Amino acid sequence: MNPERRMTVIVEPITSEKTTRIAEKSKQFAFKVLKSATKHEIKDAIEHLFKVTVQSVTVVNVRGKVKRFRQKEGRRSDWKKAYVSLQPGQDIDFTMTESLD
Repeated sequence: MNPERRMTVIVEPITSEKTTRIAEKSKQFAFKVLKSATKHEIKDAIEHLFKVTVQSVTVVNVRGKVKRFRQKEGRRSDWKKAYVSLQPGQDIDFTMTESLD
């Protein structure tokens, strides 16, 4: 995979109460990814960025919500969410401060 593509596939980690509970229970982590990303690209990007071994990747297409502001109706953009399962004994620490290369 192209090194530039590998660095842009993962948009941001999703840290909420639900994803924290899932991470503690079954070592699954959630990430917001590019809409054009494939499971194989997501797996390669996670393994390269966090130096962990990925067991499986599950992808969910999230539809944007319809929102109203006064009389105008708009729609948020669609996006893609990836749930990444790690091999036993592996962990991702989002609080680390060293640079990722």
